Amino acid sequence: MRLRRERDRFAWAWAGMKAAVKEEAHLRFHLAAAVAACIAGWAVGLSRWEWVVLVLAAGAVITLELVNTAIERVVDLATDKFHPLAKAAKDIAAAAVLVASGFAVVIAVLLFWPHLR
Repeated sequence: MRLRRERDRFAWAWAGMKAAVKEEAHLRFHLAAAVAACIAGWAVGLSRWEWVVLVLAAGAVITLELVNTAIERVVDLATDKFHPLAKAAKDIAAAAVLVASGFAVVIAVLLFWPHLR
């Protein structure tokens, strides 16, 4: 019985991921960028610790994009009218993705630069 509940929870989470990928262009962009970074990492021969850093950076961006999407959906569900707090919630969630993306770019430059010189 417990295994079935865990399987159901995984299935619901996977359904959420599929819905987000289908509906969110920014998530698709971030996933494509992560794949491109992994291909580049393989091409230049990143070390184990460089891979750890790369995967953590990409994972943070993708995770925050999913959280941003969830916040946007909840805000849209709560109100269909303009409200400054609703706008702030959406904008702040989007800012979190922007900050993580900026750090991921800096991390990528620091990781790949020595391999490309």
